[in-house]
Amino acid sequence: MKTTTPLVIRSPEDAIATVPYLLGYHPTESLVVIAYDGPHDTCAMRIDLPRCDSRAAAEHVAARLSQNAFRQALLLGYGTPDEVTPAVATAWETLTAHRLRVAEALRIHSGRWWSLTCVDDTCCPILGQPYDSSTTAIAAQATFSGHVALPDRAALARTLAPLQGEPRTAMRAATDRAEQRFLSWTREGLTPAEIQSRLSASGLAILSALTPHPADDDVAWLGVTLTSMRVRDEAWIRIDTHDPQRDIDFWRAILRRVEEPYAAAPACLLALAAYAAGDGGLANLALDRAQDADPAYSLAQLLRAVIEAGIPPSDLNKAMTMTPEALAAAYDSRKP
Repeated sequence: MKTTTPLVIRSPEDAIATVPYLLGYHPTESLVVIAYDGPHDTCAMRIDLPRCDSRAAAEHVAARLSQNAFRQALLLGYGTPDEVTPAVATAWETLTAHRLRVAEALRIHSGRWWSLTCVDDTCCPILGQPYDSSTTAIAAQATFSGHVALPDRAALARTLAPLQGEPRTAMRAATDRAEQRFLSWTREGLTPAEIQSRLSASGLAILSALTPHPADDDVAWLGVTLTSMRVRDEAWIRIDTHDPQRDIDFWRAILRRVEEPYAAAPACLLALAAYAAGDGGLANLALDRAQDADPAYSLAQLLRAVIEAGIPPSDLNKAMTMTPEALAAAYDSRKP
């Protein structure tokens, strides 16, 4: 799910132009539901075609939109008639059963669109209507606001992939140094509790000292210290959920640079920042990275449940009000 500021959609071309900026990429073989007319902002949810169970997927989407009090929706199917038409019919029926009004349904394929509700050849020719989204006011507004629409979901996933080549070699060496630094503490005869306390203190210090473009050794040591829940939670509450773009850029860069065993925490921090911005597509891809690195990582499972439950980013942002002082007090209260 992705929500954003309201967009003025006046035509099918506007609706088509809106979708890539709502998702962050141009969809293919997909059914996209744009929901509006409710207490929250415009929302887009995507269903994979033709591989998914369209009935179950439509029920999931309808339940989430109804739960969040949306009243109207647009359906946009990307693909051939055989792929799109049955899925649209199922989604229409399911949304209607959940008391959402479907205002229009379109099929988009190879640079043309077809209305699935119009049978008038004069306005809806059998060969479809050509369109160019780049010339719409929606595209101009999105570009002016700094939004980017990548070619496809795979392209978005690549923006989270580990860096390769010389940067990866340098980070591998920096991680070796960071791990040796950590292991040296065990040779000092410290207890596990003392090691964790020192790791937390070091992690909090590096969080406070980080620049927007940290050096390799700082990134590697940050990755090690984020294995401490205290440090990770401190990084969590420092995310500016009301204006998270800087945090998205930072944690995306950290995720791409750390070695894979340390990817889960920065991936979850990126997912949180992305979802706070209403970018469910990026948040889900970040959680994929987290769970690839550690399938049992509990924070990734929690955030996935939040997204799948359809909790609006605005509600999540309101809930995240803990201050660093309150977090420190909470952790201090746990000490024996």
